[in-house]
Amino acid sequence: QVQLVESGGGLVQAGGSLRLSCAASGRTFSTLAMGWFRQAPGKEREFVAAISWTGGSLNYADSVKGRFTISRDNAKKTVYLQMNSLKPEDTAVYYCAADTIYSRSSSNPTLYDYWGQGTQVTVSS
Repeated sequence: QVQLVESGGGLVQAGGSLRLSCAASGRTFSTLAMGWFRQAPGKEREFVAAISWTGGSLNYADSVKGRFTISRDNAKKTVYLQMNSLKPEDTAVYYCAADTIYSRSSSNPTLYDYWGQGTQVTVSS
């Protein structure tokens, strides 16, 4: 089992930055690929970014490329999402997820085995 706890969400003005963190426990973190997804009100959950176990494989949604950066610290069992140049359309609940196929960096939410509870990000215009 893997437990995931997100933090770092909040309210920010357009153009601002936030860094989300997701702390993992319960399984060797370095054997997991990790992803970030988001869900806005009335919309389906969508892929944001993903990272393989070593960080050697990265994957980003087109909507966040050049603005968001995913990274991980295996010693701290934490994955991060640095979000810059935030836009109102980035407003959503952000979820981290863990994939036990550690070499992947998939955008497919059905391939992720464990999910956090989410953290709210609100970007005001």
